[in-house]
Amino acid sequence: MRLKTLLLALCVASTAAFAQKVKYSKEERKEMNRYLFNEGFNTATDKKVSTIILKDNTEHQGYSKSWEKQRGQILSITIEDVDTRKPIKFEATDIAEMYLYATETEKSMKAAKFISNMRNYSTKKYSKSVTDDAIPYENQIVSLKNKKEPRAFLMQVINPEFNELITVYHDPFASETVSTGFAGAPAFGGGVIKSYYIKKGNKVMWLHKDDFEDNYDFLFGDNPEFMKKYPKNSVEWNYLSFLIYQYTEMNHG
Repeated sequence: MRLKTLLLALCVASTAAFAQKVKYSKEERKEMNRYLFNEGFNTATDKKVSTIILKDNTEHQGYSKSWEKQRGQILSITIEDVDTRKPIKFEATDIAEMYLYATETEKSMKAAKFISNMRNYSTKKYSKSVTDDAIPYENQIVSLKNKKEPRAFLMQVINPEFNELITVYHDPFASETVSTGFAGAPAFGGGVIKSYYIKKGNKVMWLHKDDFEDNYDFLFGDNPEFMKKYPKNSVEWNYLSFLIYQYTEMNHG
């Protein structure tokens, strides 16, 4: 009995040691809280020339006119050809990548939302809410919310600067954590996006905040150095963009 008790105590002690949290400094946590993804946009202007590159490498340019969507993800897009001025419809299944520009209306809404939440001042870049840069989309076969039959969609890449290993796509239907504030004053906290579509290797999945811990090993577990520095019991969903950026950097040596 004493031997069993001793073995159980050793097992508990070793488990506790293994699960010990990493304590980060205030400066480290501030850095980890930075939001490095690009802003997600749901509209496209017909004032600027969009570019569509098909899977056969042919390129088409024109003005975005309309599209067909499912849960905000693009199934097809119709553009007015820049030369002929004739409408051309393209199915997502035929497109490799696409570059659109956000409308001024949506950029104004994003800017107002940025200003209305004080949390953004220390975590996000205002310029990403009002960007004039082309917005990249790429073809992916995805099961919406991991429930629907997989289909080809054109999805906005929101980490194009560090997507070599893990690509993150905008979820137009994502909800956000609730912020608190007073009428007429900027809100405090909240505003954290709760879901994205994520691709690693050949797997594309819808990742919700509630499932982050369960999928942590899939995302980062193949890098022991990263897992030691950022174990899943020491980090939060809020840090996702930072973690993917760091994982990419550490894998590149």
